[in-house]
Amino acid sequence: MRSEDIVVTPTGCRFLGRRFPHVLGRGGIRRDKREGDGATPVGVHRIVGMFYRPDRMACPNPWAQPIRPHYGWSDDVADIAYNQLVHLPHDRSHERLWRADPLYDLILITDWNWPRTVAGAGSAIFLHRWRRPGYPTAGCVAFHPRDLLWIAARIGPSTRLIVPAIDQS
Repeated sequence: MRSEDIVVTPTGCRFLGRRFPHVLGRGGIRRDKREGDGATPVGVHRIVGMFYRPDRMACPNPWAQPIRPHYGWSDDVADIAYNQLVHLPHDRSHERLWRADPLYDLILITDWNWPRTVAGAGSAIFLHRWRRPGYPTAGCVAFHPRDLLWIAARIGPSTRLIVPAIDQS
């Protein structure tokens, strides 16, 4: 592990010598991640993209891309675009990235089950803001908005999210 890695621990995520409170998926941490299980997958996941809402915040990092109102992310295992950015309207199940709430105002995208997707292995493991402390995600890693912005401003092409198998008993 390197200092530029974001490392999930039971007491917070470590990054660049700091520790940040986080929330994980309602299904816990799992090696056998499946679509819809609510789990955060064990592994080393590269950060491959960053989206932000340009109407709500300034660009947090030079390589961040603005979210557009017609952006979605396919979560339909039968969709040829499964676990990929899609343009709305989209006739398959998907998450809307341009949301009324601020949950996805800033999204760091991991390479979980991407670019070669396996149907049913789970889609869209993002780093995004939390709803509130302790409120689980659908499998993503979520942070206080201030902490997420701090992290987003400092990540680079070699940043990885490391989720070790943590004993949750």
